[in-house]
Amino acid sequence: MTLAFVPPETSSASPAPLSDLVARDAREFGVYARTGGWAFGLMVARSVRPGGQGADETPKVSAKEFAELAGCSADRVMRYYKAWGRAADDGLVPQFEALAPGQEVELPDADVWLGYYVSRNSATSERGTAISEAAEAEGIRPTKALEVAENPTALRAAILADPSTARAARQALLDRVREDPELQAELARDVVRTDDLKKAVATESRSADRIGYVRQIAESGQIKTPAGQTVDAPVDLRQEAERHLSLIDELEDDEDTGEWATDAYDTMKSLVVEAVEADPELRVQERRTKFYNSLQRATKVFEELIFDDVQEFAEDDMVQQLEELQQAISTCIAALQGGRGGAASPE
Repeated sequence: MTLAFVPPETSSASPAPLSDLVARDAREFGVYARTGGWAFGLMVARSVRPGGQGADETPKVSAKEFAELAGCSADRVMRYYKAWGRAADDGLVPQFEALAPGQEVELPDADVWLGYYVSRNSATSERGTAISEAAEAEGIRPTKALEVAENPTALRAAILADPSTARAARQALLDRVREDPELQAELARDVVRTDDLKKAVATESRSADRIGYVRQIAESGQIKTPAGQTVDAPVDLRQEAERHLSLIDELEDDEDTGEWATDAYDTMKSLVVEAVEADPELRVQERRTKFYNSLQRATKVFEELIFDDVQEFAEDDMVQQLEELQQAISTCIAALQGGRGGAASPE
């Protein structure tokens, strides 16, 4: 028995008629795809009467009535209303009074809507306004910043989990703390109450001081000697300071400057001592300055001794120490007088 291949019958029937409901959905979807929130903003703008107009002056309804018909809150309706009003003030769309229920107008692009519509009530508060303005200054949508501000737990989670978010938060805190004395005090208290942070701050402060020492030499061309004199730095010493400073300045923000700062500081300290010793006149002046400094400190300490009612606590060893001090002072005076005499007499 031979089986013959019978091709399937081709249907000549016409496609089913397009549902009006499907066509309406498609048209509405297309409008929203092109215009975004403007489509809904127009519905509110042409159907909700502006403030100051009575019900007998216009076929439009109040925001509350419109919300009841839409099955949503009046607050949501008013957010669309206010967004349209802001755009109308900028000349992008017609004013409310120029619109009638059912009227169609050309709408701006969908992306523009996000610059006028704020989806949260917090945006109308003083805090929300400040957040929105800061977001605009940073070039981001206010809605994004408001969403973060309203969910601090999510922000905390992102900071804990993501290093880049933590760095962004750190930079934002630094920018804010410069203008917020209260926040400065709070952060300072947090630091001193946390041992690890306190140690880290001390370490960074020490590194900053050392870098500042090197930077001062490189930029001013002067050095401070161990005795406290400020003198012009030798050319090679200043060049060495500039070399170390350039190495430090080239480090990335996340690189530890501690070792570099210590190396630069120790090197410059040694070079300063060598520069003093290499200059005979400066060396003598340095020793003279050290002597004067020590003499002034000793004098101040002695002047702080209190002799009122000394008989109540006087002991033999006190007298002995003062006698030894007197003898040391006499020896010192004799040495100074001999030095002056020696300097005045010819060799």
